[in-house]
Amino acid sequence: MQWGLVGASTIASEHVIGAIRAQAGNSVKSVLSSDAQRGADYAARHSIAESTTDLEVILDDPEIDAVYISTTNEKHHPQAMAAIARGKHVLCEKPLAMTVAEAIEMVRAADSKGVVFATNHHLRNAGSHLAIRDLIQSGRLGEVLSIRVFHAVHLPAHLQGWRINDAAVGGGVIPDIVVHDADTVRFYLDEDPVDVVAKAGTSGMGQGVEDSVMSVWSMPSGVMVQTHESFTHPFAGTGIEVHGTMASVIARNVMTQRPVGEIALVDGEGRTPIPFSDHNLYARSLSLFVDAVAGEGRPSADGVDGVKSLAVALAVRNAASLGQAVTVDYGGL
Repeated sequence: MQWGLVGASTIASEHVIGAIRAQAGNSVKSVLSSDAQRGADYAARHSIAESTTDLEVILDDPEIDAVYISTTNEKHHPQAMAAIARGKHVLCEKPLAMTVAEAIEMVRAADSKGVVFATNHHLRNAGSHLAIRDLIQSGRLGEVLSIRVFHAVHLPAHLQGWRINDAAVGGGVIPDIVVHDADTVRFYLDEDPVDVVAKAGTSGMGQGVEDSVMSVWSMPSGVMVQTHESFTHPFAGTGIEVHGTMASVIARNVMTQRPVGEIALVDGEGRTPIPFSDHNLYARSLSLFVDAVAGEGRPSADGVDGVKSLAVALAVRNAASLGQAVTVDYGGL
Protein backbone atom coordinates (compact mmCIF):
# COMPACT_ATOMS: atom_id res chain seq x y z
CA MET A 1 0.00 0.00 0.00
CA GLN A 2 0.87 3.65 -0.38
CA TRP A 3 -0.02 5.92 2.53
CA GLY A 4 -0.93 9.55 3.03
CA LEU A 5 -0.05 11.17 6.34
CA VAL A 6 -2.83 13.47 7.52
CA GLY A 7 -0.78 15.59 9.89
CA ALA A 8 2.94 16.34 9.89
CA SER A 9 3.18 15.13 13.46
CA THR A 10 5.92 14.17 15.89
CA ILE A 11 4.42 10.73 16.48
CA ALA A 12 4.46 10.05 12.74
CA SER A 13 8.09 11.10 12.42
CA GLU A 14 9.28 9.26 15.53
CA HIS A 15 7.27 6.05 15.21
CA VAL A 16 4.73 5.57 12.43
CA ILE A 17 6.65 6.40 9.25
CA GLY A 18 9.27 3.81 10.12
CA ALA A 19 6.60 1.26 11.03
CA ILE A 20 4.83 1.78 7.69
CA ARG A 21 8.06 1.37 5.77
CA ALA A 22 8.85 -1.79 7.74
CA GLN A 23 5.87 -3.49 6.04
CA ALA A 24 6.74 -5.16 2.75
CA GLY A 25 5.53 -3.10 -0.19
CA ASN A 26 4.31 -0.18 1.95
CA SER A 27 5.46 3.40 1.50
CA VAL A 28 4.50 6.95 2.38
CA LYS A 29 3.64 9.05 -0.66
CA SER A 30 2.30 12.33 0.74
CA VAL A 31 1.91 14.37 3.91
CA LEU A 32 -0.70 16.99 4.82
CA SER A 33 0.25 20.06 6.87
CA SER A 34 -1.71 23.25 7.49
CA ASP A 35 1.50 25.18 6.78
CA ALA A 36 2.97 24.74 3.29
CA GLN A 37 6.58 25.43 4.28
CA ARG A 38 6.40 23.19 7.32
CA GLY A 39 4.91 20.43 5.18
CA ALA A 40 7.61 20.77 2.53
CA ASP A 41 10.34 20.71 5.16
CA TYR A 42 8.78 17.68 6.85
CA ALA A 43 8.51 15.84 3.54
CA ALA A 44 12.13 16.57 2.67
CA ARG A 45 13.35 15.55 6.11
CA HIS A 46 11.55 12.21 5.96
CA SER A 47 12.04 11.43 2.24
CA ILE A 48 8.35 11.79 1.39
CA ALA A 49 7.73 12.63 -2.25
CA GLU A 50 4.85 15.08 -1.84
CA SER A 51 3.36 17.54 0.64
CA THR A 52 0.11 19.47 0.53
CA THR A 53 -2.12 21.76 2.56
CA ASP A 54 -5.28 20.32 0.97
CA LEU A 55 -6.71 17.02 2.25
CA GLU A 56 -8.55 16.58 -1.05
CA VAL A 57 -5.23 16.20 -2.87
CA ILE A 58 -4.45 13.10 -0.81
CA LEU A 59 -7.98 11.71 -0.98
CA ASP A 60 -8.19 12.22 -4.76
CA ASP A 61 -4.94 10.34 -5.35
CA PRO A 62 -5.83 6.84 -6.60
CA GLU A 63 -2.37 5.57 -5.68
CA ILE A 64 -2.94 6.27 -1.98
CA ASP A 65 -4.69 3.32 -0.33
CA ALA A 66 -4.63 4.32 3.34
CA VAL A 67 -4.23 7.36 5.56
CA TYR A 68 -2.77 7.81 9.01
CA ILE A 69 -4.51 10.66 10.88
CA SER A 70 -2.50 12.39 13.62
CA THR A 71 -3.85 15.93 13.60
CA THR A 72 -5.33 17.65 16.67
CA ASN A 73 -8.26 15.77 18.13
CA GLU A 74 -11.11 17.92 16.84
CA LYS A 75 -10.03 17.23 13.25
CA HIS A 76 -10.09 13.42 13.49
CA HIS A 77 -13.81 13.00 12.84
CA PRO A 78 -14.19 15.16 9.70
CA GLN A 79 -10.90 13.98 8.22
CA ALA A 80 -11.65 10.30 8.84
CA MET A 81 -15.18 10.63 7.47
CA ALA A 82 -13.84 12.25 4.30
CA ALA A 83 -11.21 9.53 3.87
CA ILE A 84 -13.70 6.73 4.47
CA ALA A 85 -16.09 8.24 1.93
CA ARG A 86 -13.28 8.03 -0.66
CA GLY A 87 -12.65 4.37 0.14
CA LYS A 88 -9.36 4.88 1.98
CA HIS A 89 -8.39 2.61 4.86
CA VAL A 90 -7.85 4.65 8.02
CA LEU A 91 -5.51 4.36 11.00
CA CYS A 92 -6.51 7.16 13.37
CA GLU A 93 -4.80 8.48 16.45
CA LYS A 94 -6.60 8.36 19.75
CA PRO A 95 -8.97 9.71 20.84
CA LEU A 96 -11.00 9.00 17.74
CA ALA A 97 -13.17 12.07 18.15
CA MET A 98 -14.45 14.68 20.59
CA THR A 99 -17.66 12.77 21.33
CA VAL A 100 -18.77 9.15 21.44
CA ALA A 101 -21.46 9.87 18.85
CA GLU A 102 -18.85 11.14 16.37
CA ALA A 103 -16.62 8.11 16.98
CA ILE A 104 -19.53 5.71 16.42
CA GLU A 105 -20.37 7.52 13.18
CA MET A 106 -16.80 6.89 12.00
CA VAL A 107 -17.01 3.17 12.83
CA ARG A 108 -20.36 2.74 11.09
CA ALA A 109 -19.24 4.65 8.01
CA ALA A 110 -16.18 2.42 7.67
CA ASP A 111 -18.31 -0.71 8.06
CA SER A 112 -20.70 0.51 5.36
CA LYS A 113 -17.85 1.37 2.99
CA GLY A 114 -15.97 -1.87 3.64
CA VAL A 115 -12.68 -0.24 4.63
CA VAL A 116 -10.43 -1.03 7.56
CA PHE A 117 -10.70 1.52 10.37
CA ALA A 118 -8.37 1.26 13.37
CA THR A 119 -7.30 3.21 16.44
CA ASN A 120 -3.61 3.71 17.14
CA HIS A 121 -3.56 2.32 20.68
CA HIS A 122 0.10 1.36 20.85
CA LEU A 123 0.30 -0.15 24.35
CA ARG A 124 -1.67 -3.30 23.53
CA ASN A 125 1.02 -4.05 20.94
CA ALA A 126 3.85 -4.08 23.48
CA GLY A 127 5.49 -7.36 24.43
CA SER A 128 5.11 -6.38 28.09
CA HIS A 129 1.34 -5.93 27.90
CA LEU A 130 0.89 -9.02 25.76
CA ALA A 131 2.77 -11.01 28.43
CA ILE A 132 0.64 -9.57 31.24
CA ARG A 133 -2.55 -10.34 29.34
CA ASP A 134 -1.37 -13.91 28.79
CA LEU A 135 -0.78 -14.35 32.53
CA ILE A 136 -4.29 -13.06 33.30
CA GLN A 137 -6.01 -15.06 30.58
CA SER A 138 -4.19 -18.27 31.54
CA GLY A 139 -5.57 -18.08 35.08
CA ARG A 140 -2.10 -17.79 36.64
CA LEU A 141 -3.29 -14.93 38.88
CA GLY A 142 -6.49 -16.69 39.90
CA GLU A 143 -9.51 -14.40 40.12
CA VAL A 144 -8.48 -10.83 39.33
CA LEU A 145 -9.42 -8.49 42.18
CA SER A 146 -7.93 -5.13 41.24
CA ILE A 147 -5.72 -3.20 38.84
CA ARG A 148 -3.63 -0.14 39.64
CA VAL A 149 -2.34 2.01 36.78
CA PHE A 150 0.20 4.76 37.34
CA HIS A 151 0.83 6.73 34.20
CA ALA A 152 2.03 10.07 35.55
CA VAL A 153 4.82 11.47 33.37
CA HIS A 154 6.34 14.83 32.48
CA LEU A 155 5.12 15.93 29.06
CA PRO A 156 8.18 17.01 27.03
CA ALA A 157 8.26 20.65 25.97
CA HIS A 158 8.04 19.79 22.25
CA LEU A 159 4.74 17.93 22.88
CA GLN A 160 3.07 20.53 25.09
CA GLY A 161 1.39 23.33 23.10
CA TRP A 162 -2.28 22.52 22.46
CA ARG A 163 -2.19 19.49 24.77
CA ILE A 164 -1.89 21.77 27.82
CA ASN A 165 -3.57 24.95 26.56
CA ASP A 166 -6.50 24.27 24.27
CA ALA A 167 -9.62 22.38 25.36
CA ALA A 168 -11.34 23.20 22.05
CA VAL A 169 -8.95 20.99 20.07
CA GLY A 170 -8.95 18.17 22.61
CA GLY A 171 -6.20 19.15 25.03
CA GLY A 172 -5.80 17.74 28.53
CA VAL A 173 -4.33 14.65 30.13
CA ILE A 174 -7.67 12.81 30.06
CA PRO A 175 -8.03 12.56 26.26
CA ASP A 176 -4.27 12.13 25.91
CA ILE A 177 -3.46 9.40 28.46
CA VAL A 178 -6.64 8.09 30.14
CA VAL A 179 -7.77 6.69 26.78
CA HIS A 180 -4.61 4.56 26.61
CA ASP A 181 -5.10 3.23 30.12
CA ALA A 182 -8.76 2.47 29.42
CA ASP A 183 -7.78 0.51 26.32
CA THR A 184 -5.08 -1.40 28.21
CA VAL A 185 -7.45 -2.44 31.01
CA ARG A 186 -10.09 -3.49 28.47
CA PHE A 187 -7.41 -5.45 26.60
CA TYR A 188 -6.41 -7.31 29.76
CA LEU A 189 -9.88 -8.16 31.02
CA ASP A 190 -12.07 -8.34 27.89
CA GLU A 191 -14.72 -6.24 29.64
CA ASP A 192 -15.72 -2.59 29.79
CA PRO A 193 -15.84 -0.25 32.81
CA VAL A 194 -19.37 0.32 34.13
CA ASP A 195 -18.96 3.53 36.12
CA VAL A 196 -16.22 5.85 37.36
CA VAL A 197 -15.43 8.42 40.02
CA ALA A 198 -12.62 10.95 39.53
CA LYS A 199 -10.78 14.06 40.63
CA ALA A 200 -8.83 16.25 38.20
CA GLY A 201 -6.45 19.12 38.82
CA THR A 202 -4.16 21.70 37.26
CA SER A 203 -0.63 22.59 38.33
CA GLY A 204 -0.01 25.66 36.21
CA MET A 205 1.82 23.83 33.41
CA GLY A 206 -0.83 25.04 30.98
CA GLN A 207 -4.15 26.84 30.93
CA GLY A 208 -7.73 25.75 30.45
CA VAL A 209 -7.29 21.96 30.68
CA GLU A 210 -6.55 19.41 33.39
CA ASP A 211 -2.98 18.14 33.63
CA SER A 212 -3.53 15.52 36.35
CA VAL A 213 -6.35 13.13 37.20
CA MET A 214 -7.03 10.19 39.49
CA SER A 215 -9.99 7.88 39.03
CA VAL A 216 -11.55 4.60 40.16
CA TRP A 217 -13.52 2.39 37.78
CA SER A 218 -15.92 -0.46 38.48
CA MET A 219 -15.85 -3.45 36.11
CA PRO A 220 -18.77 -5.83 35.45
CA SER A 221 -16.83 -8.70 37.03
CA GLY A 222 -16.28 -6.75 40.24
CA VAL A 223 -12.65 -5.86 39.50
CA MET A 224 -11.74 -2.41 40.85
CA VAL A 225 -9.40 -0.23 38.78
CA GLN A 226 -7.44 2.73 40.14
CA THR A 227 -5.60 5.07 37.75
CA HIS A 228 -3.35 8.11 38.01
CA GLU A 229 -2.45 10.10 34.90
CA SER A 230 -0.48 13.33 34.75
CA PHE A 231 1.64 15.58 32.52
CA THR A 232 3.61 17.02 35.46
CA HIS A 233 5.56 14.21 37.19
CA PRO A 234 9.20 14.05 36.03
CA PHE A 235 10.36 11.28 38.38
CA ALA A 236 7.32 9.13 39.12
CA GLY A 237 7.94 6.35 36.64
CA THR A 238 5.05 4.43 35.14
CA GLY A 239 3.62 1.00 35.60
CA ILE A 240 0.68 -1.28 36.15
CA GLU A 241 -0.21 -3.81 38.83
CA VAL A 242 -2.74 -6.62 38.51
CA HIS A 243 -3.68 -8.34 41.75
CA GLY A 244 -5.41 -11.70 41.90
CA THR A 245 -6.33 -14.34 44.45
CA MET A 246 -3.33 -16.52 43.53
CA ALA A 247 -0.67 -14.01 42.41
CA SER A 248 0.07 -10.43 41.46
CA VAL A 249 1.81 -8.99 38.42
CA ILE A 250 3.98 -5.94 39.12
CA ALA A 251 5.16 -4.10 36.00
CA ARG A 252 7.35 -1.00 35.97
CA ASN A 253 8.08 1.52 33.21
CA VAL A 254 5.88 -0.26 30.68
CA MET A 255 3.43 2.56 29.90
CA THR A 256 5.59 3.78 27.07
CA GLN A 257 6.11 3.79 23.33
CA ARG A 258 9.33 1.81 23.66
CA PRO A 259 9.69 -1.95 24.34
CA VAL A 260 11.22 -1.51 27.79
CA GLY A 261 10.39 -2.10 31.44
CA GLU A 262 10.29 -4.95 33.93
CA ILE A 263 7.60 -7.45 34.90
CA ALA A 264 7.52 -9.69 37.97
CA LEU A 265 5.05 -12.34 39.10
CA VAL A 266 4.67 -12.35 42.88
CA ASP A 267 3.06 -15.29 44.68
CA GLY A 268 3.61 -17.57 47.64
CA GLU A 269 6.83 -18.87 46.12
CA GLY A 270 8.35 -15.41 45.87
CA ARG A 271 9.11 -13.03 43.00
CA THR A 272 9.72 -14.36 39.47
CA PRO A 273 10.86 -12.12 36.57
CA ILE A 274 8.65 -12.47 33.50
CA PRO A 275 10.41 -12.22 30.11
CA PHE A 276 8.71 -10.50 27.19
CA SER A 277 9.37 -9.66 23.56
CA ASP A 278 11.15 -6.39 22.77
CA HIS A 279 9.60 -5.98 19.31
CA ASN A 280 8.67 -2.53 17.97
CA LEU A 281 5.12 -1.66 19.13
CA TYR A 282 4.21 0.34 16.05
CA ALA A 283 5.64 -2.19 13.60
CA ARG A 284 3.37 -4.83 15.15
CA SER A 285 0.36 -2.50 14.95
CA LEU A 286 1.02 -1.68 11.29
CA SER A 287 1.60 -5.33 10.45
CA LEU A 288 -1.80 -6.29 11.84
CA PHE A 289 -3.41 -3.34 10.04
CA VAL A 290 -1.88 -4.37 6.70
CA ASP A 291 -3.00 -7.96 7.27
CA ALA A 292 -6.54 -6.76 7.99
CA VAL A 293 -6.60 -4.82 4.71
CA ALA A 294 -5.60 -8.07 3.00
CA GLY A 295 -8.55 -9.80 4.65
CA GLU A 296 -6.49 -11.61 7.27
CA GLY A 297 -7.46 -10.98 10.90
CA ARG A 298 -8.20 -7.62 12.50
CA PRO A 299 -6.23 -4.54 13.57
CA SER A 300 -4.75 -4.67 17.06
CA ALA A 301 -7.24 -1.97 18.12
CA ASP A 302 -10.22 -1.44 15.84
CA GLY A 303 -12.75 1.37 15.75
CA VAL A 304 -14.93 -0.13 18.47
CA ASP A 305 -11.91 -0.26 20.77
CA GLY A 306 -11.39 3.43 20.05
CA VAL A 307 -15.02 4.27 20.81
CA LYS A 308 -14.89 2.47 24.14
CA SER A 309 -11.61 3.99 25.32
CA LEU A 310 -13.00 7.43 24.44
CA ALA A 311 -16.22 6.69 26.33
CA VAL A 312 -14.27 5.84 29.49
CA ALA A 313 -12.13 8.98 29.20
CA LEU A 314 -15.19 11.21 28.74
CA ALA A 315 -16.84 9.57 31.75
CA VAL A 316 -13.72 10.30 33.83
CA ARG A 317 -13.79 13.95 32.76
CA ASN A 318 -17.52 14.18 33.50
CA ALA A 319 -17.12 12.53 36.91
CA ALA A 320 -14.30 14.91 37.84
CA SER A 321 -16.41 17.89 36.78
CA LEU A 322 -19.57 16.77 38.60
CA GLY A 323 -17.91 15.36 41.69
CA GLN A 324 -20.00 12.20 41.54
CA ALA A 325 -20.04 8.72 40.05
CA VAL A 326 -20.82 8.62 36.32
CA THR A 327 -22.02 5.65 34.30
CA VAL A 328 -19.93 5.11 31.16
CA ASP A 329 -22.01 5.75 28.04
CA TYR A 330 -20.86 3.62 25.12
CA GLY A 331 -23.52 4.98 22.78
CA GLY A 332 -25.20 1.63 22.34
CA LEU A 333 -22.12 -0.28 21.15
